[in-house]
Amino acid sequence: MTQPQFTKSIKASSKPHNFCPGCGHPIVLQALAEVIDELDLQDKTVIGLDIGCSLLAWDFFDVDSTQTHHGRTGPVMSGFKKVKPDSVGIVYMGDGGAYAIGAQHLVNEAMRNEPLTVIVVNNSLYAMTGGQEAATTLPEQKTSTTPYGSDQNLLDGPKMVETITNQEAYVARGTIDNPTQLKSFIRKAIKNQLRSKGFSFVEALSVCPTNWKTDAKQTFSFLNNMKKTFPVKEYKIPKSL
Repeated sequence: MTQPQFTKSIKASSKPHNFCPGCGHPIVLQALAEVIDELDLQDKTVIGLDIGCSLLAWDFFDVDSTQTHHGRTGPVMSGFKKVKPDSVGIVYMGDGGAYAIGAQHLVNEAMRNEPLTVIVVNNSLYAMTGGQEAATTLPEQKTSTTPYGSDQNLLDGPKMVETITNQEAYVARGTIDNPTQLKSFIRKAIKNQLRSKGFSFVEALSVCPTNWKTDAKQTFSFLNNMKKTFPVKEYKIPKSL
């Protein structure tokens, strides 16, 4: 019998993953793994994982990885890159770790042009802790802490990063329902880290049917609505790419 082919940098395992059914994280992680393999970076890559749903990726990859305190993944990986400048540093976190508790770190890493590739998964709420309102919660969106709908302003991560980075930075937003495009953005982000030693940032719009309380059709309808608020595009492309 022909054995299934696995991405080299993803562990071939028979155990089920720990993400909820319908979660978008595995799509983002598959795209990242394929880029690592295609660029032959398995032995050079170190992935920093934030607390939250993103932490469940720790057992997915056959590369070095580290787990950090919530929102502190960027500083940890910045320090690692100073010790191992020839490594490929990946920061993988959710919108809570990036835009709430970790916001000051993201701002400073972007301003300092740290040689990192930051991937942020945006599903518009705090997923692992019960679906609370986040910095990316849409106007009038109902969450466990906004049962009558959110009335706060929201944060547009790529737009913010675009304004505070220099011309060596790469900034983009993709979406899990276009994995080919998302993968191309992640590839450019990692290539930018390799070529210019500059800061690279990719946000991935994702889904959370468990906390959105949506079926398959409603889930992707919600995702399409997210795109109206969070445009999918490349925000900054350095000349070196």
